[in-house]
Amino acid sequence: MSRLDRWFEGVSRQSARRVSRRNWLSRFGGVLIGGAALPLLPVARAAEKHTVGEDGVKGREGDPTRCEYWRHCAIDGFLCSCCGGSHTACPPGTEMSPVTWIGTCRNPADGKDYIISYNDCCGKTFCGRCMCNRNEGERPLYHWYRNNDINWCGGAKAQTYSCSTAVVVKTAKEAQPEK
Repeated sequence: MSRLDRWFEGVSRQSARRVSRRNWLSRFGGVLIGGAALPLLPVARAAEKHTVGEDGVKGREGDPTRCEYWRHCAIDGFLCSCCGGSHTACPPGTEMSPVTWIGTCRNPADGKDYIISYNDCCGKTFCGRCMCNRNEGERPLYHWYRNNDINWCGGAKAQTYSCSTAVVVKTAKEAQPEK
């Protein structure tokens, strides 16, 4: 028998002589309950305010279930983040339409403008939760690719609109003045 096995056996036998099963179970239960309450203690969460989003955009992400979220500056529809998906992914049972409208939104955390692709998710009936209609920078209907009043499920297998996503395409650059 190895030294480790003999040591462990000795410690186990000593513990069995000194501590009853009920006492051991009550202490073990106390440790489990105390460990479960540990996340309830106040913790400094300042480091969580500035994060890198799933698409690599730095800054305060905010709440994608709210219309005031910075990416929703040109959205018109139900937010997929309230319908079982996220602000970048469709809910299960729907598909993202390949055609899209675009907008340019300013991220207040880093002060940069980003090109946002607004894709409709199609296939189920409309979600009915978190309706947003923000028309910042909307163009008249003759610029159809910049207008959010169209059912963009035209390129999908199912034509039924469910909700809309807001995917960052890239950083928008200011137009350079011509020389």
